[in-house]
Amino acid sequence: MELESNHHSVFLLHYHLVLVVKYRRKVFDDIVSARAREIFEYIAPKYGITVEEWNHDMDHVHVLFRAQPKSELSKFINAYKSASSRLLKQEFPQIRQKLWKEYFWSRSFCLLTTGGAPIEVVRRYIENQGRR
Repeated sequence: MELESNHHSVFLLHYHLVLVVKYRRKVFDDIVSARAREIFEYIAPKYGITVEEWNHDMDHVHVLFRAQPKSELSKFINAYKSASSRLLKQEFPQIRQKLWKEYFWSRSFCLLTTGGAPIEVVRRYIENQGRR
């Protein structure tokens, strides 16, 4: 486990993001997914985010990424969803046939923290501080 650092902190922040296509429409294939990832990787550095893993099913994507303490995750996710929605519908006209409104992504998303130690191990570690 390699920690990252900046001027004032040491950190390791991993997140698992799941984004779902509006109405669960099946619009993802390998080509659309690859372009969606390119857009993600273009926007991510502006928010201190780095992609580690990316995969898709036909109606959603999974992303494992690293962030920094200063990363504004909800702003990043909204910026990504907005840009990717516009670009993917523009570059892949077949998507417009399945999504008849301006939306590409569902309004909601799933964002989970991930880490090295299970939560119970961390909980016990904190509970036992100051004890011998």
